[in-house]
Amino acid sequence: MKRLAAACFLLLAAAPAAADALNVKVGVLREPHSRETLSILDIPAADDTLAGALLGVADNNTTGKFTNQTFEAIDEKLEDAADVAASFDALIDKGALFIIADLSADRLLAASERAEAKGAILLNVSAPDERLREEDCRANIIHVAPSRAMLADGLAQYLIWKQWRKWLLIKGSHEKDELLAQAYRRAAKKFGAKIVEERVYEDTGGGRRSDSGSVQTQRQMPVLTQSASAYDALVAVDESDVFAGYLPFRTWDPRPVVGSAGLYPTSWDPAHEQWGAHQLQNRFMAAFRRLMNARDNNAWLAMRMIGEAATRTGSNDSTKIRDYILGKDFSVAAFKGVKLTLRAWNQQLRQPILLSDGRMVVSVSPQEGFLHQFTELDTIGLDQPETKCRLK
Repeated sequence: MKRLAAACFLLLAAAPAAADALNVKVGVLREPHSRETLSILDIPAADDTLAGALLGVADNNTTGKFTNQTFEAIDEKLEDAADVAASFDALIDKGALFIIADLSADRLLAASERAEAKGAILLNVSAPDERLREEDCRANIIHVAPSRAMLADGLAQYLIWKQWRKWLLIKGSHEKDELLAQAYRRAAKKFGAKIVEERVYEDTGGGRRSDSGSVQTQRQMPVLTQSASAYDALVAVDESDVFAGYLPFRTWDPRPVVGSAGLYPTSWDPAHEQWGAHQLQNRFMAAFRRLMNARDNNAWLAMRMIGEAATRTGSNDSTKIRDYILGKDFSVAAFKGVKLTLRAWNQQLRQPILLSDGRMVVSVSPQEGFLHQFTELDTIGLDQPETKCRLK
């Protein structure tokens, strides 16, 4: 009897080790976003991006109860002048081999260099730069956020569908405004629109809300758009958030404003409620007492991609999870009407682009009639024959 009891004790002692849940640690590396916005409604929250990742963790852990897996998000917030390498290493030291990265292009590439030696995977949830998907593409970066070309193409398809083919393009004076302008020029050529004229709004500095009263703005914006060549839509190109928000209802000619204000393309919008998105919006609001923005949703989606791959592989190994995400069998549901997959040539997540006016989603691209031999989602952004990416 004693021998039987001893044998049972040994079996029970060994059982917890076999039953230990596989833990998947995911870092959230995020830099601060400017609080100098044109609208007080656009000031970023303290938990911007992180909140989406935390909701993704909760969703993953719901499934993990049945697959014996647990998921954890580790927050690391950079200061403006902080060394991204030190912050990245801090996450690695805590056991995170997946990093949800809310970083600028240069910082993302610097983190990628550190990740290569550590075997870590970065998921880009904010940087729209085309070069990250093209000449500067990296094998250890997966792009959840859409590129500028994807956003511009999504809007351009709708303008063509509406037969608004003549565009007046007004861009800001910053470098990233020019990068976005390049995406719209390419979209115009790709889909048969014509940019009839380009103008530049020079940023002279100053407080964007405090120095721009409605009376002053009401006088400036008509002059900026006066005597333009005949156009159907004004494409505002203002990634720096300096002037575009002032254009709707203030242009010289009564024309729709699109782009960085008016009707804008985005990966996610708080007004989106189709395909079950309403329940995701409600859960986010209940948890964080605010609306879910695009960065929040990208971070949630990145965490869900990791969770989906971990569930399918039954592993917490970063290489196995990455290989599954990049494989032909991977897809993820994202409340956008279709399952999302990755483009193998540059590791960009295929996805519909929402077109919103800030109150409701007006349309979703790709638009009807824009065809592709494999998937209509590849009519948005650079297609495989166009790519310069050579993953390394």
